[in-house]
Amino acid sequence: MTDIQSLYITPEKIEADRRVLELLSRSFPDVSSASTEIINLEAILNLPKGTEHFVADLHGEHEAFRHILKNASGNIKRKVNELYGTALREGEIRELCSLIYYPEQKLEYIAASGENNVDFYSTTLHRLVRVCQSVSSKYTRSKVRKALPKSFAYIIEELMHESPSDDDKQAYFNRIIETIISTGQADAFIVALCNVIQRLSIDQLHILGDIYDRGPGAHIIMDTLCDYGKWDIQWGNHDALWMGAAAGNDACIANVLRLSLRYGNLATLEDGYGINLVPLATFAMEEYGDDPCEGFEPHLSEDSQHSEKTQRLIAKMHKAISILQFKLEAQLIDRRPEWGMADRKLLGNIDFDRKVFTLDGKDYEMRDTNFPTINPDDPYALSPEEEELIEKLHHSFQVSDKLSKHIKCLLSHGCMYGVYNSNLLFHASMPLNADGSLKDVEINGKKFKGKSLMKEIGSTMRAAFNFDTTPEERSFSRDYYWYLWCGPDSPLFDKSKMATFERYFLADKSTHHEEKGYYYKLRNNEEVCDMILDEFEVTGPHRHIINGHVPVRLNKGETPIRANGKLMVIDGGFAKAYHETTGMAGYTLVFHSRGFQLVKHEPFTSAEEAIKNGTDIVSTTQIVEMSSQRMRVRDTDKGDILQSQINELTELLYAYHHGMIKEQAKQN
Repeated sequence: MTDIQSLYITPEKIEADRRVLELLSRSFPDVSSASTEIINLEAILNLPKGTEHFVADLHGEHEAFRHILKNASGNIKRKVNELYGTALREGEIRELCSLIYYPEQKLEYIAASGENNVDFYSTTLHRLVRVCQSVSSKYTRSKVRKALPKSFAYIIEELMHESPSDDDKQAYFNRIIETIISTGQADAFIVALCNVIQRLSIDQLHILGDIYDRGPGAHIIMDTLCDYGKWDIQWGNHDALWMGAAAGNDACIANVLRLSLRYGNLATLEDGYGINLVPLATFAMEEYGDDPCEGFEPHLSEDSQHSEKTQRLIAKMHKAISILQFKLEAQLIDRRPEWGMADRKLLGNIDFDRKVFTLDGKDYEMRDTNFPTINPDDPYALSPEEEELIEKLHHSFQVSDKLSKHIKCLLSHGCMYGVYNSNLLFHASMPLNADGSLKDVEINGKKFKGKSLMKEIGSTMRAAFNFDTTPEERSFSRDYYWYLWCGPDSPLFDKSKMATFERYFLADKSTHHEEKGYYYKLRNNEEVCDMILDEFEVTGPHRHIINGHVPVRLNKGETPIRANGKLMVIDGGFAKAYHETTGMAGYTLVFHSRGFQLVKHEPFTSAEEAIKNGTDIVSTTQIVEMSSQRMRVRDTDKGDILQSQINELTELLYAYHHGMIKEQAKQN
């Protein structure tokens, strides 16, 4: 204990903190153990901060996402180049990186080519050990040890902390490698090393929402995340939609199905979550059998496997669920008049005799006027067949064990916003007034704004899944998921309307316009960003807001860095549907001990290409904010926690030294 530290400790403070200190003394019963822990924590504070990765709007693109996890957004290749850039040819570096990313598959491919001989194993193991040493250098041995597989933990630890360049250890090191090969464990050991390299290359993963919809593998992304280490998510509007569907909101269920059919994404529904689409297909064929359903054709990628017959069926299902969605939404709007969304009940504006849509006294031409399931006298009433259909679809979502597991995972790792190391993370928007001040938003009869609004929304979302809430609270929470999806004051939407009906049925494109909220108009203003950062008590000389949600259109001159560096928008278009719009295939924001780097990704071909030919995602790195001095753990949120622990332990030492708390006898 230093003299400076002891100046802040008095007998009165010890008495005030006695209860905490007595609890702490159970873990550190004497001067020696408390001193040792202080030494350990002080050492950790001086390590370089871990590398954080920020991604947003994954939209079911599981192959690209998993590849970025495996290559740490290019960080692993950078490490390999630093170690072997002058010693290996580009092709050899590419093959080594490919092995690190996909060890099991790459080893199978190498074995099939007959190249998996002793020389290959020996060379590869030596190289992988060096890479592992490099990526683990910023962590304590204890943390590295926790990342090691139990079966090989001791051997990997020995290799990582011994240098073959040391003559005294050369034989020892080489003999371990030789024995791994001779006992037939080389493949398993290589896989273990590669997985450790991947795991240690990303210290914390932040996902700024929208795992679901558009791409085919949201369920695969969720499987990956449920088994991943340190990650968090700030829920997006598409995540909220699926959470609402899982909670039993029928309007959300209809929207989920409509979006999946719009992009021909049946894999997530059927293969991922076991949702039975047969009732919807049967209903669609019966009601729309002779309808070409133009405008409802699925938006498919070039590699789609859907036949023309399947595409025609999907179009009919797409139209059927869309009409059902509009009816269910109207019922919800009537149930929650306080949301002020009566103007979104649009089926009643159709003039079925003249086959036009009338709004504010003006007639609009309709693209489609075949509505066999709508009763003109009661357009929002569900037919008996529709009632039966929605009951079956509701049941299918409710009994999906995997969907339930994935939603629980989202709830346990997620929230509406997060603050990490002077960075405020939220998916889309912060409701503002025209003057840039925080807007009051009503939830269940009470008004909230800013930080309190985001907290209240998070609590409301959780209430739909909590069994200790009242039936009334749970019903409101379940309904509120739909408002989060498309409500004007929702921080996950924040537009005047969601013009789904207009885009499907009205030819006049002026009706398709969705007026954005003031946050989107004002967030490039540094003063507005500072006001929001102050509201969330984000401190530090380099503080930022990080968003996703709105794709950055590089091909139109847009930039992800805004408000003089205070705002970063990192939706770069992971979804293939957005590649043409954004001119790229996603961003990763990387925050390491030197500062921020923004990694722009080109479209990913496939894991198969990466395994066979060593292809990688082509990424371009842009330096956003760099420091001449490396950030240490003491400069992070974790450092604040560790410093608090050191302060408590220092108090405990004072109490031991002054006899205010007795040391406990050591157990023999």
